[in-house]
Amino acid sequence: MKQLLPFRKIMLLIFGCLTLSVALAQKPLNIATTAVPFLRIAPDARSGGMGDAGIATLPDAGSGFWNMGKVVFNEESAGASVSYIPWLKKISNDVYFVSAGGFYKPDEIQAISIGVRYFSLGNIQFTSDGHDNLGSSNPREMGIDVGYSRKLSDKVGLGIAARYIHSGLVNNMVSAGYDYQNGAAVAADIGLYYDNRSEADGFTFGAVLSNLGTKIAYIKDAAEKDFIPANMGIGVSWNKVINEVHTVSIGIDVNKLLVAVPEGDSPDAVSRYRKKGVAESWGNSFTDFPGQASISTGLEYWYNQFFAVRAGYYTEAKNRGDRRYITTGIGLRYNMMGFNFSYLVPTGNGINQNPLSNTLRFSLLFHFNNAY
Repeated sequence: MKQLLPFRKIMLLIFGCLTLSVALAQKPLNIATTAVPFLRIAPDARSGGMGDAGIATLPDAGSGFWNMGKVVFNEESAGASVSYIPWLKKISNDVYFVSAGGFYKPDEIQAISIGVRYFSLGNIQFTSDGHDNLGSSNPREMGIDVGYSRKLSDKVGLGIAARYIHSGLVNNMVSAGYDYQNGAAVAADIGLYYDNRSEADGFTFGAVLSNLGTKIAYIKDAAEKDFIPANMGIGVSWNKVINEVHTVSIGIDVNKLLVAVPEGDSPDAVSRYRKKGVAESWGNSFTDFPGQASISTGLEYWYNQFFAVRAGYYTEAKNRGDRRYITTGIGLRYNMMGFNFSYLVPTGNGINQNPLSNTLRFSLLFHFNNAY
């Protein structure tokens, strides 16, 4: 099957999370690949500074992107957030990720929320395998969420979200006998949050199932379609108020991609893999557990609830992508506004450097404390 050459660049831009050292060392990779992997990018600077941990951390205006169950635990009655991430700056200067979201609590036990993710891959010149010029385009992907969360008790919250996914990678081109199309899918999230703190001290727990939805196709009338990145995650956070000035939190997330791994790289094996049903893929994904699990660990320190310092570490198995990186970040909060910034510390040298090195994230948050 012939493919458009730009797909290689597109996949590199999206999957820039893979370290070049793995590829150069030719270690055996057995990775479950999916369409629309932008849905797994940490969308905000707070979690981005904590090693991508966010399932069980204390809630804020961006909680809906991580765990719908904790949205209702926000102390304020409404909030909003917007984030901007220049993506893979070492490879291209026009690729970026933007997210925006908000919530509203009509009372103390329920909340509604919305969220948008937008990923632009910049301007790309399309060519065929025969090097024919097919024109240029600006591929982009987007996800739109609507969610609802409710307290089941003073300590337990449950939330659900519906998501529409649009993937405009090829913009209805025709090449090599294939009629390409933009992809679309629908998915759902479900999140559970348990706040076991007493006097603001103690543990919070979270569990999420995200991107549970349909497959996506980029060729019209295709029998073989691509999976979206369904995921299962659990998290725990320890929170301590040292005194009126100093507070600290430590969070750990474990995530497992609910997508099966191909049985080989032969055309028949790939074809069988892509013909699998969604539920079958979810079940098959556990055959190599915990092989596809990733671990995020983060630390957050607040001074007088005004200034925050964050650090984190992310890791996954060597034969599942071998992403390993350290993150740092800061936060400011004043009245109804907040600002967060994170930085992904460079690792490796030269051609072995992590493509995500020096990634920056910027977030603005707004909280409105109206009476119910």
